[in-house]
Amino acid sequence: MTALAIRDAAPGDRAAWLVLWADYLRFYDIDLAPEVTEATWRRLMDPVSPLKARLAQRGGRLLGFAIHQHHPSSWVSGDDCYLEDLFVAADARGSGTGRALIDDLAALARARGWHRLYWHTDEGNARARALYDSYTPSDGHIRYRIRL
Repeated sequence: MTALAIRDAAPGDRAAWLVLWADYLRFYDIDLAPEVTEATWRRLMDPVSPLKARLAQRGGRLLGFAIHQHHPSSWVSGDDCYLEDLFVAADARGSGTGRALIDDLAALARARGWHRLYWHTDEGNARARALYDSYTPSDGHIRYRIRL
């Protein structure tokens, strides 16, 4: 079996990323306007944007992504890293791809001097929560969101 490689997203990944992104949106039953997806891809490719993606690839096929951004924090003297979207293709789940993406992002954050890595997930996503709980217990925070 070919080794799993994790790397930054590149312009040539657009078509394969779009397939994974559509599956991700379908998983969460989200219908985004195409211009939002296009804006997301543009941000991922913009060198000055803090929004970036790490991609998991095996044998030339993209298996998953970790979209993240770093930002200043009022709780530490440096930056935090927010893992905004983590997704693994259905047929690759259970293969260690999700764990590899989180481990990769943690290593990247450490190398860049960021202080914490955090994320949210749907409370009903038991499979993802089992993975996340293997890293750290939930901190008990509940998210609130106001659409503006």
